[in-house]
Amino acid sequence: MPSYLFQWKYKDPAIKAMVDTPQDRPAELRKVVEAFGGRLHQFYFAFGEYDGVSVVEFPDNESCAARAVTLAGAGANTALRTTVLLTAGEWQSAMRRASSVPHGYRSPVSYPYA
Repeated sequence: MPSYLFQWKYKDPAIKAMVDTPQDRPAELRKVVEAFGGRLHQFYFAFGEYDGVSVVEFPDNESCAARAVTLAGAGANTALRTTVLLTAGEWQSAMRRASSVPHGYRSPVSYPYA
C-alpha cells in the first residue's frame, strides 16, 4: 500500500482542549485512518511549523483523500498537509524509468541548469 507523511497544526482552542483534558490523539487518528482502509505506522507531536506528524498507509489516493477531508471537516486544525512517500526502491525505479524513456522535454531557454 502507498505510504504518506501527514502533518497538521492545531487551532488554539484544540490545544487548550487537550491541555484541559489530556487525550490519546494517536488513538483518534488511528480510528479515521482505519475507517478508510489505512494503517497508522507512526504518530509524533512536534515542535516547529507543525504540531504533529504521522506516517500512514492507504490502499489508494482516494482513501487517503477521504481521510484528509474528514479531518479538515472536523475543524480542529489550521493546516493539514499530506505528502506521498516513496520507498528507496520505488525512487530507484523512477530514476531508471526517467533515464530510459525518450521524453523530448526541454528546459526553459537560457535557464542556468549547470
